[in-house]
Amino acid sequence: MEQSGSNEFAQEIWRKDRDHFVHPWTHFDSFKKEGSLVMAEAGGVHIWDIDGKKYLDGIGGLWCMNVGYGREEIVEAMADQARKMVYANPFVDVTNIPAAELAAKLAEIAPGSLNHTMFSCGGSTANDTAFRLIGYYWHCRNQPQRVHYIARKESYHGSTYVAQSLTGKTADRQPEFTYINDTIHHISSPNPYRRPDGMSVEDFTDSLIQEFEDKIKELGTDKVAAFFAEPIMGAGGVIVAPEGYLQCMHEVCTKYGILFVADEVVTAFGRLGAWFSAKDVFGVQPDIITCAKGLTSGYQPLGATIFSKEIYDTISEEGHDRWFTNGFTYSGHPVACAAALKNIEIMEREDLFAHVRDVGPYFMERLSTLKDLPTVGEVRGMHLMVCIENIANKETKELLPDEVNIGKRIANAAEERGLIIRPVGHLNIMSPPLTITRAQCDEVVDILRESMLSVIEDLKSEGIELI
Repeated sequence: MEQSGSNEFAQEIWRKDRDHFVHPWTHFDSFKKEGSLVMAEAGGVHIWDIDGKKYLDGIGGLWCMNVGYGREEIVEAMADQARKMVYANPFVDVTNIPAAELAAKLAEIAPGSLNHTMFSCGGSTANDTAFRLIGYYWHCRNQPQRVHYIARKESYHGSTYVAQSLTGKTADRQPEFTYINDTIHHISSPNPYRRPDGMSVEDFTDSLIQEFEDKIKELGTDKVAAFFAEPIMGAGGVIVAPEGYLQCMHEVCTKYGILFVADEVVTAFGRLGAWFSAKDVFGVQPDIITCAKGLTSGYQPLGATIFSKEIYDTISEEGHDRWFTNGFTYSGHPVACAAALKNIEIMEREDLFAHVRDVGPYFMERLSTLKDLPTVGEVRGMHLMVCIENIANKETKELLPDEVNIGKRIANAAEERGLIIRPVGHLNIMSPPLTITRAQCDEVVDILRESMLSVIEDLKSEGIELI
């Protein structure tokens, strides 16, 4: 691709961004000094910065560029819809064609009886909507005392008020913010790599299930409304729970009549090789699925809260004169829904999930070769959702000091070599577009190895011991 602009123009954009755009998850001290890497163009699995440098996008935008950049079909579908009708009021009894078609399509591909959808603007608002829906449902069931919600430590559910309160990721719970702490509770992360020393995976799993049931009994078996769980925990470190864990958690929910919410904002739409992973990958039928990201492959902001016929029949029962006063100006936005419909069509036509099930294991296998490096404690994940945990000591799993900033240093070294990966503390996360090829997987791993070796040499020169 041609260079996007002169150096003078690039500096102007960099300054405008630094001086006026407050980014999600801004670290003010470093941002004021360094500003942003300005991206200008994209195509396939690659992006170009404003100076024309090319990068392989190893994080797929932000878990979201599932069908890749530059899909003209989606762009044309959006443009065609914008020409016909760019916006439609979604409130009460007005709809639009793409919204109705998308809701029906989601009912077709969602598991079990999940056949009703409320649209929002992203994953956070999809989870907030689920939260409100659940409270409404229990009132309609004459069980208003069910006000408690259980999520997990190191989970991520979003950054709106409720979603941020559901989030259990330690690094995201900053003291300057306030959270819902009286009715939202967190139990242990199901991270087998960090299980107690000497404990088997089986015993670890049993302890997690027992902890969940104990928490329910502590709160009151008739007072817990729902359990929120990512099938694989994303931003908290791509935590893949032990085999059977999710099924057992679902069984506990069923035992006490608790709703099971699968937060599939990341894992849906092919990331794990299926439309939705809770049922198809892990064998759990949720009562509610929240999704976003891959729903439109990032071409438009759109979230969806998909819920069961049983829930809908309860809240919509005739004779109660009920209003469901929840929703958004942009719920079911026609351009966003048109993008989602075309995105889903592409996934079906290209059999993209079969590709993921082929290339995903290969990506994991190639990344696992990095475990010979002294800083790589674990390579974990599934298909095209992967995390590398960087450590100081392989035997004790001791972490490097926070000030070493190992994840960021590796990400910076990879960026210099034309690869974008995501640093999260001592972790490096990857979630490339689902269209990535085996050759491009090789490229990712080769650049990562070179980048990690460079950082390891720097650490040694600084006197930091690696065991």
